[in-house]
Amino acid sequence: MAAPDTSQPAATEPAPPTAERAREQAVNPGGETLPHPPLMNRLVSLAVIVAALYFGRDLLMPLALAILVGFVLDPLVSWLKRRGIPRALAVLVVLTATLTLLVAGGFFVYGQMRQMATNLPSYEQTITRKLRSFGETLRQPGVLDQYSRVVDKVEKEIDKAQRAADAKKPAAERPAKVEVVGQTLSPWDRVGRWIERFATPLALVGIVVVFVFLILLDKGDLRDRALRLLGGNLHRTTDALNEAGRRVSRYLGMQLLVNATYGIPMALGLLLIGVPGALVWGLLAAVLRFVPYIGPIIGAIFPLTLAFAVDPGWNMVLWTLALIVTLELISNNVIEPWLYGASTGLATLSLIVAAMFWTAIWGPIGLILSTPITVVLLVLGQHLPQLQFLEVLLGSEHALDEPTRLHQRLLAGDVEEAIELAAQRAGETSPRQFYDQVGLGALQLASSAHGSEATAEHHHRVVSGMARVIEDLREQHPVNTELPVRVACIGGRWTIDALAADMAAHVLALQSIGSRVVPPGEMTSEYFARLDLQGVELVCLSYFSTDPSTLAKYFVRRLQRRWPEVRVVVAAWSEPSTGSETLSAQQIGAAAVVGSMEELLAQVQQLLAGAAAAPYAPAPLPDDESERLRALHDSGILDPALRGRFDAIARRAADAFDCAVAQVSLLERDWQLTHGDSSASGRPEQGAPERSVPRAESLCAHVVADAGPLVVPDTLRDPRFGANPVLKERGLRFYAGVPLRQQAEGPVLGTLCLLDTEPRQLSARDVLLLEHMADEVMRAVQEQAAQRAGAAAGDTPALAPS
Repeated sequence: MAAPDTSQPAATEPAPPTAERAREQAVNPGGETLPHPPLMNRLVSLAVIVAALYFGRDLLMPLALAILVGFVLDPLVSWLKRRGIPRALAVLVVLTATLTLLVAGGFFVYGQMRQMATNLPSYEQTITRKLRSFGETLRQPGVLDQYSRVVDKVEKEIDKAQRAADAKKPAAERPAKVEVVGQTLSPWDRVGRWIERFATPLALVGIVVVFVFLILLDKGDLRDRALRLLGGNLHRTTDALNEAGRRVSRYLGMQLLVNATYGIPMALGLLLIGVPGALVWGLLAAVLRFVPYIGPIIGAIFPLTLAFAVDPGWNMVLWTLALIVTLELISNNVIEPWLYGASTGLATLSLIVAAMFWTAIWGPIGLILSTPITVVLLVLGQHLPQLQFLEVLLGSEHALDEPTRLHQRLLAGDVEEAIELAAQRAGETSPRQFYDQVGLGALQLASSAHGSEATAEHHHRVVSGMARVIEDLREQHPVNTELPVRVACIGGRWTIDALAADMAAHVLALQSIGSRVVPPGEMTSEYFARLDLQGVELVCLSYFSTDPSTLAKYFVRRLQRRWPEVRVVVAAWSEPSTGSETLSAQQIGAAAVVGSMEELLAQVQQLLAGAAAAPYAPAPLPDDESERLRALHDSGILDPALRGRFDAIARRAADAFDCAVAQVSLLERDWQLTHGDSSASGRPEQGAPERSVPRAESLCAHVVADAGPLVVPDTLRDPRFGANPVLKERGLRFYAGVPLRQQAEGPVLGTLCLLDTEPRQLSARDVLLLEHMADEVMRAVQEQAAQRAGAAAGDTPALAPS
């Protein structure tokens, strides 16, 4: 709201970021400014790359195939190397075993085919009889026969007219009949043609074997060269190569498992049906499924053709067809989604286009390599800024995040699609989460673009469209209109703030907190005189300004002059959820400052509940608490000899995440026990777990209760933990903890947790790393238990903790 009143202090508002910067931040959250070369340069570069791939296919195709085979064989080489076998010998053993297996498989297939060749005359007779029977059926009079006679008559008339036209032409212009007579080839010519036909495939196999041997022999040097060629940030490039290797290996492993679950039932089913060579066709079906799209079709043609040739009737063909269709349905709709999951992260359209592209330039081998190559390109695009366009083109994730998608639909005037997006997200989660994670983000983008590239028409579309979105959500998620109004939501400055206030009122009303939206206006004496807050206990003041402190302070002061009993909660939607606080509730005169709908709801509930309500709610006990306590004491994790190893793991965790403290915490009946502490340097290597905090005040107890990771970026801004006395006493602002379990679905014994005095954020990859370090804790427990069991049996003396 503008404030022409002379009593209002002047407020300088920093210029909003440009729309271009907002778009860059949407696609490049890291804030790194990326150069955008001209479109012609990109097209020329793309043409050069495609030409190089096409004309260099004789070299690049075997190399790519060798790298793919290397991904499959490298785990076996590493396994042998860990057993003390030199790498060169391990590579030689694995390659020899692989080639032996392939040759043995080839001989097996050849033997089966020879055996079936002896029955070819009988198969030929069966096929002939069926085709004759089928032809006789077609020749019977019917609708098709009538159409056939009409077509024959038309063809005869056309042929007659053509002969009449040719008869009028001179003899020199008439078409001459040409007959091609085959030449008789000598035996040496035939041998030469056979050699020429098989030389190229054999040479390709030989080159691939040599490349595979070299790749497996010196994998580290090749990785170093790839890092040097890709350049840029070493951390990003290393992560890109590691993730590419992990995804390709997972894809190939899952593909092998899927093919096995298809080929084995195929062979057994064909064997029961009685199709000759059932094992060969099962093996062939499994191998051909490595070829996307057309491989399964080719694999199905052979058993169907043989069933057609063997059985004089049609039962075998129908049973074989039913078997293939059933296996395809189960594999495509059950096995593949279950095993693959998100192993590649590729969009379906990008997979199809990639298959067409690589097949066009490299042929059938390109079709086999299309998915692994596209996976590598996708990972490079996800990690390297200069290749981010690959992630947009190939990835299965949306090119725009949800707030940007909603904002774009509103900018384009596609209100119906915006309503559909909002309804879908609110239906999957809740209106509060939609407002928190999508709606406020879209309004933030609109606020950032206002006054720069956004025109008046753009602003009108966003405001009117978002109002309709909120109205539709109110209709789909109605509230109790009979509730007494206890909260008034006011937009602090302009229409975008008023829309956020409308969202806040809906969120509060859905939680049975009576609320209404007060129309915004200029902060004049007349406005405050007309303001009706009868019965209202709280006012939620909504701002999208990057620095609303001056305006909020002025509004609170003027409001409390007229309504001194009303408390104010300032919702600064542009405030970062972590980092140093630029707004202080005490300086503004507000009861609280919030930055999200979740914070707003929790603060309002707490303020309306009054001082009598408990400021901090302990974590509930798990349903299996007695079983969990028994597992805690039986697991051996309380062993005093583990303290030194737990301290070492905690120190590594604190160092990896650059946190003040990392701890291995265990939850007893009434206390949280600390058995590993990164800050406890110099203490003895052995010692019993120490009592840390009462369980009722423990954040780790919430991890045990929820049986999952817990990340609190800023404890002061999280109403669940803001009033925790232990956090206040120790000045802790950040907490992250992951469960410690003996088994994947077993009870949670404790946590590996991180603590810091400054707010922080953890990514999903960071949480995964912390979970891997928690697995190290449990492996240490298992190793210590094994050592004690061995010492008790008299096999080996107990080892000191490392």
